[in-house]
Amino acid sequence: MSEPNMDERQLALIRRLSDGCAHSGQAIAREFGLTRAAVWKTLRKTADAFGLDLISERGRGYRLTTPLELLDDWRIRATLSELGRERLSRLDIHPVIDSTNRELMRLAAEGAPSGSVCLAERQTAGRGRRGREWVSPFGVNVYLSLLWRYPFAPSNLGGVSLAIGAVLAEVLNDIDPEGVDVALKWPNDLLWRRRKLAGLLLEVAGESQGPCHLVVGLGLNLRMTAGQGGAIDQPWASLEEVLGDGFMVERNALVSCLLDAFMDALDHYGREGLAPFLPLWRAHDAYLGEPVRLLIGEWVIEGIHAGVGEDGSLLLDTPDGRRAFQAGEVSLRPLESEVQ
Repeated sequence: MSEPNMDERQLALIRRLSDGCAHSGQAIAREFGLTRAAVWKTLRKTADAFGLDLISERGRGYRLTTPLELLDDWRIRATLSELGRERLSRLDIHPVIDSTNRELMRLAAEGAPSGSVCLAERQTAGRGRRGREWVSPFGVNVYLSLLWRYPFAPSNLGGVSLAIGAVLAEVLNDIDPEGVDVALKWPNDLLWRRRKLAGLLLEVAGESQGPCHLVVGLGLNLRMTAGQGGAIDQPWASLEEVLGDGFMVERNALVSCLLDAFMDALDHYGREGLAPFLPLWRAHDAYLGEPVRLLIGEWVIEGIHAGVGEDGSLLLDTPDGRRAFQAGEVSLRPLESEVQ
């Protein structure tokens, strides 16, 4: 859930400074009911709490080193397609939350409708696969979770992570007319030059014979700096670094585009399954034809990555022949790297 002791004044200060321009101490003191002496202390405390770089400029005031485009309900809805606005049933934006997936799974259990979305500026307990931490600094990335309900059994959703990964790759490639050249690592990571750009965390609950509900969680590195991502224990990249040449991505417009694509894909998957998405996923397969290592608990299996099966399973050519592995049971590693 949302952090219970958030200081609303801190959030208002961040909104005031989010344009990256200098704001005088006198103006801040007047607007927020502070003494001039308390302005710097309050701003410093706020910047430290949210992991932001604050500069004090003599004669000019205070500013953030980098402007922030904060998430905005109106801008997200306005940029959605007409069909997307019809499908979107609920949009919650949290300044700080433990985990967008955790919040949406809770709301789903309470009956939240299909098309509910949870976004956050920052996560304090963001999660990746297998319980790993997802580093989630304030205001620079995309932390998004989407709820979708289906009338059938959870067992029918085995390939949905591949469907979402495929459309995610297409959305990001389409940002640049020349393409971004992102690749997919089975079952749910997005890479750029073998560095992690985004990850998906899909969680399913429901009756064994249906109905069921699915929460699709996305963590996408957008404009995270090296300092903000210092705790990440593997090579990573941010989208604006990938695009280069000072390319600025509008964060709210990107969220709208992702929601349109994800809701369309989830609707399509419910009607036709994984088959329509397989050619797209295979076109972005990062390790096709390469030697890889699979980790299954303490077991290690090496072979040649032979793509994905019709059910979304990973195909591996081993000395014992071709074998198939299901998502959730294995961890894929290229042989040249112990950590990817």
